[in-house]
Amino acid sequence: MLIATINSSIVLIALPDIFNGIGINPLDPGNTSYLLWMMMGFLVVTAVLVVSFGRMGDMFGRARMYNLGFLVFTISSIMLALTWMNGDAAALWMIGWRIVQGIGGAFLMANSSAILTDAFPANQRGLALGINGVAAIAGSFLGLLVGGLLAPVNWHWIFLVSVPFGVLGTIWAYLKLHDIGVRKHSSMDWGGNITFAVGLIAILVGITYGLQPYDGAAMGWANPWVLAALIGGVLVLIAFVVIETRVRNPLFQLSLFRNREYSLGNFANLLASLGRGGLQFMLIIWLQGIWLPLHGYSFEQTPLWAGIYMLPMTVGFLVSAPLSGVLSDKMGQRWFTTGGMVITAVTFFALTLIPVDFNYVLFAVLLLVNGIGMGMFSSPNRAAVMNSLPANVRGAGAGMNATFQNAAMVLSIGIFFSLMIAGLTARLPSAMQTGLVAHGVDAGTAHGIAQLPAVAVLFAAFLGVNPVQHLLGPALGNVPPDQAAFLTGRGFFPSLITDPFADGLHVAFWFAIIACLVAAVASLMSGRKGAELGTEQGTESVGAELAGVAGEAGTIPSELVDPPATAGTRRP
Repeated sequence: MLIATINSSIVLIALPDIFNGIGINPLDPGNTSYLLWMMMGFLVVTAVLVVSFGRMGDMFGRARMYNLGFLVFTISSIMLALTWMNGDAAALWMIGWRIVQGIGGAFLMANSSAILTDAFPANQRGLALGINGVAAIAGSFLGLLVGGLLAPVNWHWIFLVSVPFGVLGTIWAYLKLHDIGVRKHSSMDWGGNITFAVGLIAILVGITYGLQPYDGAAMGWANPWVLAALIGGVLVLIAFVVIETRVRNPLFQLSLFRNREYSLGNFANLLASLGRGGLQFMLIIWLQGIWLPLHGYSFEQTPLWAGIYMLPMTVGFLVSAPLSGVLSDKMGQRWFTTGGMVITAVTFFALTLIPVDFNYVLFAVLLLVNGIGMGMFSSPNRAAVMNSLPANVRGAGAGMNATFQNAAMVLSIGIFFSLMIAGLTARLPSAMQTGLVAHGVDAGTAHGIAQLPAVAVLFAAFLGVNPVQHLLGPALGNVPPDQAAFLTGRGFFPSLITDPFADGLHVAFWFAIIACLVAAVASLMSGRKGAELGTEQGTESVGAELAGVAGEAGTIPSELVDPPATAGTRRP
């Protein structure tokens, strides 16, 4: 699980080295789709398939589906590492195999929790699921650091890093992992599977292409194909709901949403994911495009250091998520989920108050507290959602919960990027033209450069690329040498986009604030104490489900390994 989630974010930080390695110019408008699909292809596929693959595990064996996922994931990692082409062919090859890698990752994510639930008795299940959950969340953060370390050395290595684990894991899982759960042999809900996949893919693809310029506009939301994808996707998902209410063995039991705790918990999780999903992108753009160059880092160094400077958020999350999982069992989950979202919203608000060229100590403290807030929400929310369900529908409930979270990540990226592009479009052209003219570029050339689509400037900042030298081209020879050196140095481009970037950033953060506050209200309204729910539903309490997130080292030997004297027996 750690390797799977590391690979979901490792490409994010390594994109500058990947594009440079395969010879793709990220500022060329025709290459925007490559950049978007390299980032979002893995997320889209995982979001779409995780429910179906979880159902297949119930029907055909979870270990078998898990093994297949390990094999697919490993093969795709090898093929990505072996990329030998350049240009468009290399980009298409990598996007294709990233999608295949997402298919393998969906098999793993859909079945790992179910396998652990089958394998461990109730008094040990919390620890097993907790370790698995912490690994999943930690991987999404650690991928940024691993990618920043390996990509500058050789970008192929970011894909090779998972291959040894994949090969050993595939062989070990085939030899040692056996299905001990009860299989549910039933007919496949093909109508539900197809309409769910087609509808969700159409919406996510529409969001992806809506971020690209169209017919002179900064974004493509007026593109007929984008509108058709979004509207058509919604209509197909409505058809999915109708089908699910009429088939004998539905892909997902929509009746679960009659459960108030389950519905509100999922709604809160969806909003929390929307609020924080695009945060990584905003922070990376902020660091790579502005703050790091202004503080003496070359554009080539910014991916690695962006990952390093974001570590306080990781630390905050990994400390608070396990602790809140344990404490919520004793004190009830509502105050942790509600408090976590309020804390997260407060940190978003604080980030709007600091200057773009901030003091890092203050920034690090805000990231740490933000991670603590997200961690406080995450474990109790997941425990409350799962604990609200009868044991016989836990798999279906977990699958839909994961789908909401993964789809919200893609939707969040679309929302955050749209808000950023809107802010940049309003102020960037005039700021760029004025800045270029002030440093010796003739007015005609400056006007032409100022028409660069805002999305290209945003991606340049995201990739840690200084676009000025590329944009000026031969015209740079007509600029006095001292001014030319300043224009292509580390200070001009970051200073140029600071004010327009701040406008878009503040709008994006206010969206996150509102989403988190609504999630806090939903959390406050949902449910009672986890222990009470567990008793009434006949399921485990919050602690029995996820208290093991705490990773209490002293309990591991006694909880997971039978003492020699009692080996072969199972404690009550």
